[in-house]
Amino acid sequence: MQIVKSRRLKPPSNDIVSGYQLQDMANRTDNSIRCTSSKKPNDGMTLIIATFAGLVIGFLLGTSFPTSSLTKMNFPSKILPSVYVQDEKPEISPTISPPQESNLSDAAFFKIWVPSNPRGAEMLPPSFVAAESDFYLRRLWGLPKDDLPEVKPKYLVAFTVAYEHRANIDACVKKFSDNFTIVLFHYDGRTSEYDEFEWSKRAIHVSVPKQTKWWYAKRFLHPDIIAPYEYIFIWDEDLGVENFDAEEYIKVVKKHGLEISQPAVESRKKITWQITKRIPGVEVHKEVKERPGRCNDPHLPPCAGFIEIMAPVFSRDSWRCVWHMIQNDLVHGWGLDFALRKCVEPAHEKIGVVDSQWIIHQSIPSLTGQGTEQGGKTAFQGVRERCKREWSMFQKRMSRSEQKYLKEIATATSNSTLG
Repeated sequence: MQIVKSRRLKPPSNDIVSGYQLQDMANRTDNSIRCTSSKKPNDGMTLIIATFAGLVIGFLLGTSFPTSSLTKMNFPSKILPSVYVQDEKPEISPTISPPQESNLSDAAFFKIWVPSNPRGAEMLPPSFVAAESDFYLRRLWGLPKDDLPEVKPKYLVAFTVAYEHRANIDACVKKFSDNFTIVLFHYDGRTSEYDEFEWSKRAIHVSVPKQTKWWYAKRFLHPDIIAPYEYIFIWDEDLGVENFDAEEYIKVVKKHGLEISQPAVESRKKITWQITKRIPGVEVHKEVKERPGRCNDPHLPPCAGFIEIMAPVFSRDSWRCVWHMIQNDLVHGWGLDFALRKCVEPAHEKIGVVDSQWIIHQSIPSLTGQGTEQGGKTAFQGVRERCKREWSMFQKRMSRSEQKYLKEIATATSNSTLG
């Protein structure tokens, strides 16, 4: 090399380097320099390859990690906050296989929407929707399937009660077998006192002061809540039941195909409507002759298709209609008895009075004493006045709603004809 040749080295006398050796050293130096300079591009290529490999491995790990996590937890992490997901670790039976990864990944690409589901539940799978409930009492331990007896109650009876009439309620409840779910609506706020009765342990107690039977029914007897029950009894507290048997009553109702019914009534006081009065020697009656001027049609109330609201009994299907008929703000139920016929067809055949199982109306003042003296009127007068006012309001609403419906139908028919 030129650099080496330019140096004038004088080696020691005892170590003389020949020309060939000097040339060999120069060649080695040149090769060393070349190798050093050639490593730079090779190192760059190695760095690029390593970076690319790292990205690929990282991507694969990142995509596989959520899948393995979901498989382990058995549900998508989007459903619950991360803290809840970590805390909730449901027991998994060793015999049950975890969801397949393909199913979990597919779930992210579709959404459930079922219009036929109950309103608000359209995003749930139909087979998972629990649209109905019941009043069956359940345990806090064991398996749910073992909570209930083999034969579950098929009927429901609800009483609106005050503790001062407990003896009468006790007598009434004992006329209903274990085939009935017992519900007590306490309008005086006293519930624990009923613990003296053994049957109270299996009863459902609902307590809101100074509220009526129909206020309770609208809020706690929704058709989807009492769907398991074939018949629903909604009774007052002042009924004598010495001549009544609930199981026998059900048999008669089924035999005669009654969707809406009541036991016949006997009373020491005057009975308002003749159709509710007991006819001795008859099992069931569905129509009567009323006083002149009361019935324009023998198949219409109060001569037929009519019962009173003190002790009504509804089939499951008829109650679904009646519940929707009850107005949320009209709590006394006056006027409801004349409109019940709108919920069954033909009403004069499916609404009736059971004479073979009758009750005695004791006419004990109850809710009439729960009012407040106001404007010079007694509590009784105030409640009574509200009852009459509600009757008028109910009739007006029904009439206006029917007229509105007929008008809409006429308009729609006219438009379709013109079109």
